[in-house]
Amino acid sequence: MEVPVMFGKRFAISDVPAFDANILALAANPSPQTDAEPQPTMSSPAIGPRSPIRSESYFSAKAQIFKAIVDAVNFTELAKLSPATARQEIRRLVGEFGRERQLPLSTDEEKCIFEDICDDMLGFGPLEPLLARDDISDIMVYGPAKCFIEVNGEIQATNVRFRDHDQLLSVCQRIVSRTGRRVDESSPICDARLPDGSRVNVIVPPLAVHGVALTIRKFRKTRLTLDELMRLGMISTSGAELLKIIGHARCNVIVSGGTSSGKTTLLNCLARYIEPRERVVTCEDTAELQLQQPHVISLETRPPNSEGVGEVKMRDLVKNCLRMRPERIVVGEVRGPEAFDLLQAMNTGHQGSMGTLHANSPRDAISRIVSMVVMGGFHLPYHIIQQMICAAVDVIVQTARLRDGSRRVTHITELIGMEGEVITTQDLLVYEITGEDAQGNLCGRHRMTNIGHPRLRERVTEYGDLERLTAALAATD
Repeated sequence: MEVPVMFGKRFAISDVPAFDANILALAANPSPQTDAEPQPTMSSPAIGPRSPIRSESYFSAKAQIFKAIVDAVNFTELAKLSPATARQEIRRLVGEFGRERQLPLSTDEEKCIFEDICDDMLGFGPLEPLLARDDISDIMVYGPAKCFIEVNGEIQATNVRFRDHDQLLSVCQRIVSRTGRRVDESSPICDARLPDGSRVNVIVPPLAVHGVALTIRKFRKTRLTLDELMRLGMISTSGAELLKIIGHARCNVIVSGGTSSGKTTLLNCLARYIEPRERVVTCEDTAELQLQQPHVISLETRPPNSEGVGEVKMRDLVKNCLRMRPERIVVGEVRGPEAFDLLQAMNTGHQGSMGTLHANSPRDAISRIVSMVVMGGFHLPYHIIQQMICAAVDVIVQTARLRDGSRRVTHITELIGMEGEVITTQDLLVYEITGEDAQGNLCGRHRMTNIGHPRLRERVTEYGDLERLTAALAATD
């Protein structure tokens, strides 16, 4: 069926929530500003999947075609089309307007103009080429002329530029509005997510001194598994087997680590071993967990509205999910008073619950949980909080991002019991750094500590995994 023609009907920007007034500004000046800040020089600029010819004739042709499309298109009708159909219509219009104006465009230039216009009208502008790449783990933008990416643990400068601060802010507003949030001077910090689950943080002036700061933690299109993490060197074969057993045997797990150390990735991998028949409730600030079980309820916090009301905090979600008959509770990140409610849940029959938190070691993770409970205003003696943690948490899995950019599981540690007022722990697996190769990459190995009688034996026996546990602990990779 032929795509309907969308000419002849003007529109009001206020009638088209899917698009913003910045599109009109782009039509008037779609090329980057000539007085933009100089390009960063960290390394060779990284580029996206296409590399258009940015000549003056290219920008002139794009400006003419873009303005003609904006003048002619009924955006209300365009918003009703599927993305594929909308792109097909824009492609047709680019060709028509180019021929009408007898613009000297090569096939490659026409294709690049079409891609740029689609990015501006249907996507996230200059970010689209980077979002399309599956090898990028982070996109970091600071002002219209500075954009960096992380690939394989290395930060690289890119050739991505925004027209000006207004275009960058417009793209940020378009991202956060899709999750019902806003970012402006009155609400200058915002967490959101992209449609694929990638995590987004935006901070704008006056808090960001030199312009809008946008950070995107990208999700891979192909979901990682423990076997793939093993091939990447993040965990050893026996360590991966131990984590599979821990996930299957419904151990209460805390995944601890620093920023960008792979905590959420590892939590997703562990969650793959939750039985399909189990009811799982997830609580997150921004929904990014990708659980594949058929019975998963995902809950997400909500910031206050412009009047300062309507906020839903993480603790509200954790307390409410206890009324939803969950068999497992998964908290995307524990960072406040909800730590107390998660401990309560783990202690009241919700075996196999999981969560992540920021800490540099298993012992630090225990201290952080204590601190979060105390900061939440719970007036409990220190040793009572310690006893709650010891009774609730079975295993702490520690991740780290090493100085060469690689990510490793550095400890799998079980909590044994109390010795006085101190929680005793024992490491089942540790990662030892042995040196550095000629390229500056760290060398090391995962080592089982040969614990003869781990506390997990009783739980694992109940689930029929004792032989697997014994073999994993005795293995030498």
